[in-house]
Amino acid sequence: MEPLAQPTPAGGAPAAIDRTFFDRVDLHLIRVLHTVLTERSVSRAALRLGMNQPAVSAALKRLREFAADPLLVRNGAEMVITDVALQMIEPAASVLRAAEALFTEARAFDPRTSTQRFTIAASDYLDPLFLPRLVTDIKRDAPLAHVEIHALTREADYRAQLAQGEVDLVVGNWLQPPDDLHIAQLFSDEVVSLVGRTHPAATSGWNAQEWLAAEHVAPMPTYPGARGIIDQVLSSRGLRRNIVVRSAYFGLIPEMVAHSRLVLTTGRRYAERFAAALPLAVLPCPVPMPPMHYYQLWHPRSQHAGSARWLRQRVKQAIADL
Repeated sequence: MEPLAQPTPAGGAPAAIDRTFFDRVDLHLIRVLHTVLTERSVSRAALRLGMNQPAVSAALKRLREFAADPLLVRNGAEMVITDVALQMIEPAASVLRAAEALFTEARAFDPRTSTQRFTIAASDYLDPLFLPRLVTDIKRDAPLAHVEIHALTREADYRAQLAQGEVDLVVGNWLQPPDDLHIAQLFSDEVVSLVGRTHPAATSGWNAQEWLAAEHVAPMPTYPGARGIIDQVLSSRGLRRNIVVRSAYFGLIPEMVAHSRLVLTTGRRYAERFAAALPLAVLPCPVPMPPMHYYQLWHPRSQHAGSARWLRQRVKQAIADL
């Protein structure tokens, strides 16, 4: 009985041989191998590969040396593959499939079978029907997918979350959106004020000074010291409004406004959704404001991923459907 082979120390000769072998065998050679073995003909393989016959013959010669087997032998008027070659067909096909998947699967995406987890960070200043519509659309077209909706809060560093892959997409509004991320504008909205129907301005109107002096409610800043778009615009003009209430829960503010003298200034889409259900009035803002622009932001790391591109299209479509 022959003695058992001893393990070769790391860095020994077999490892060097392996490296040499892989340096000599490339993907094209594997493709030639698979084509010759499935066609069982050098000439037919050459036609299928778009190569000339001498080039395929030269490649086959190299393959025979690597395999220490003729691979393809003559049997009368035909060529047949050897037993060794027969065992190489499926592994060669597997290598080719893996190579194709390596460069295509990350960009290809089938929502019907995907179990992808989509993570979206979004402000709730948008149309209140947007996120419910988006989740409904995602689950309709990608029934096995998972969806996580994160708030844009003062604790969240959405730039870092996008860079680290913790968040796939951010949806919100900025006066000057960050220039280090990919960006697509979703829509623009007129700035209006929302008041209760019993508010004096609902019947008699107001001027800029009256509006500034009114009791305003605003969301909590997204980080300490931050100012929202409305206050950034006012500050640039040397103006300041009277904010008496701040809330981390933007979706609860319309109910507060409906039963008080508070004023909420935000986009028309948001205001009109709530005005249709609560005793609220939508009034023009007497201080001219630029439109509010809403964007979706994503990191360059996900620019070409198929699932990320599909998600961005779903966001765009959900807004358009509203």
